[in-house]
Amino acid sequence: MRTPSLARLVLVLALATGGAALAQPRKPVQDFNAPRELTAEEREAAKQRAMGNNLNNYGKDIQVKAQPFPWKAAGLAGIVFLVAIPFAIRAFRNTSKDMDNINTFGNNSNRADDEAA
Repeated sequence: MRTPSLARLVLVLALATGGAALAQPRKPVQDFNAPRELTAEEREAAKQRAMGNNLNNYGKDIQVKAQPFPWKAAGLAGIVFLVAIPFAIRAFRNTSKDMDNINTFGNNSNRADDEAA
């Protein structure tokens, strides 16, 4: 059996999709209703709405509400830091002492783990 050529495949595809498109029920065409003409006052009001109504007096209409300082959160953070500081100092001292003992360059006379050579 011969393989179908590309032209035949495109023709079959076009006929199948075209037939499916034609088989759909047709919707009736809707009548076009033109919008009514606006009066001069309505056009001016529409322009003002599009421009933001009160463009020149923008800052006068807005009341900015000031947020109070969060004293409770600041106090809680301060307490946490005060509790954590002694632990951090102790960890720093222990780590620096360990690092001094492990020093491999320079004067190694203060190493506690080595035997005398």
